[in-house]
Amino acid sequence: MKIHNVVQGSEAWHALRANYFTASEAPAMMGASKQMKRTELLSAKKTGLDRDISWWVQKYLFDKGHEAEALARPILEARIGEDLFPVVGTDGDLLASLDGCTMLGEMLFEHKMWNEQLAADVLAGNLDPHYYWQLEQQLLVSGAEKVIFVCSDGTEDNFVSMEYTPVPSRAATLVAGWKQFQADLLDFTPVEVIPEAVGKTPDSLPALRIEVTGMVTASNLEQFKAHSLAVFNSINTELETDQHFADAEKTVKWCGDVEERLEAAKQHALSQTESIDALFKTIDDIAAEARRKRLELNKLVTARKISIREDIVMNAAKALQAHIDQINTSLSGKARMPAIPADFAGAIKGKKSISSLRDGADSELARAKIAASQVGDSIRANLTSLVELAGDHLFLFNDTQHLVLKANDDLVALIKVRVSEHQAAEAKKEEEQRERIRTEERQCLEREQQEAAPAELASPPPTKAAPAVATIVKPAASAKPVSYRAKVTDLEALVHAVAGGLAPLSVLTVDWDALDALVAQQGSLFSMAGVTLVNAAA
Repeated sequence: MKIHNVVQGSEAWHALRANYFTASEAPAMMGASKQMKRTELLSAKKTGLDRDISWWVQKYLFDKGHEAEALARPILEARIGEDLFPVVGTDGDLLASLDGCTMLGEMLFEHKMWNEQLAADVLAGNLDPHYYWQLEQQLLVSGAEKVIFVCSDGTEDNFVSMEYTPVPSRAATLVAGWKQFQADLLDFTPVEVIPEAVGKTPDSLPALRIEVTGMVTASNLEQFKAHSLAVFNSINTELETDQHFADAEKTVKWCGDVEERLEAAKQHALSQTESIDALFKTIDDIAAEARRKRLELNKLVTARKISIREDIVMNAAKALQAHIDQINTSLSGKARMPAIPADFAGAIKGKKSISSLRDGADSELARAKIAASQVGDSIRANLTSLVELAGDHLFLFNDTQHLVLKANDDLVALIKVRVSEHQAAEAKKEEEQRERIRTEERQCLEREQQEAAPAELASPPPTKAAPAVATIVKPAASAKPVSYRAKVTDLEALVHAVAGGLAPLSVLTVDWDALDALVAQQGSLFSMAGVTLVNAAA
């Protein structure tokens, strides 16, 4: 954190804030502020003009809040046993004005004016987004471990506090929110601030005068009708702006009043005569026209309001889809974004003016864009991990679309497990293949040995067995015996070796009597194989 030597509330402080995104603006940026709409913050940042602050807001909220903060600081210092120093710091393009910070910077102090609801929330340890986004930015900028959040009026009696520590993922969401705010700020065009529309009725109709004495003796009914119909025809039925809607709603009520007045005039005339057809017909015509216009306008108001709401919701949904399509393009077809939930209809529910409808939808759109951008960043990080860790084993990850939606730590562990298991399986296959080859070679060798053995082995011609000592001779000078070290129990293996043509041999045994017996038994085999037995121990 870079510390700036400015006093909070000074001209230098205001000038510094104009160049950064401040912690107090974070709730509005996230669409969670109780005091400022997100579009108002966009307009203020775009134009450099803050909202007008009335003298009573400055005196009774800001000034009084600073006084309570100054009184609450020593109370908290006494409780924690450390001094607290106001600090203004920045990190990148983010700024935080800290009501207090300990000397080592591990603990912060944030003060809010006393109110019963906030005090109850603090005691319950449950802050709403209007407050915690500011604290998250303070912790992010300062690098502190926690904030002591205080709600008080500067006295011990009305003083409650709670510790707030960073909530996992909120800091990342905050950073993504400011990133989206910057993107929206580039495309934002401030709109003219229009005061709240107040409806007005059409021109007043002249007073209807009727005098009857068995017949109409005096009446301006024809002039009244002509004027009335002209006024009705001049009523606007093209509803586009808040002013139009306000006018239409007023006119609906006005038409109802006209109907009531005409009915009253009719009843007055009836009290003077039993039947005056022309009078009643004219009055009925005027009343019918007033009723028709009232019903038509009322339907138009209702239908147009529904239409505008639907347009706002659909436009917001299209803007979100365009943002998601842009992220999909950046993924180059390696993966696709999942559906990002957005409740635009819920965001505008209960709002009446067009400006509030649009602001509600825009705030929900910003929230959904922030969430989509975070998902996109996570997918890109996971794709990078796949390429770097899987290497030549990408064929093991045909479920990439599902995997890239995991947390990166979980994905990295899964990649390592899959690659390791595959490598172990491949090593096992190779060893099994080598074992099959060795088995086949042994089997082939045994078949060759059996085929190469002389037929006489089955029934050797009778010969006179040579004495055992005659079979033990010195090898010829040219012979290069192969050392065959065998124990008595391995003499059978010696026979197989001789039959396989492995000669001449040197035999080392601990039992020469057994060897003599073997030679006597298999003498013809040894002689036909040209084997010379040498007493290697001699």
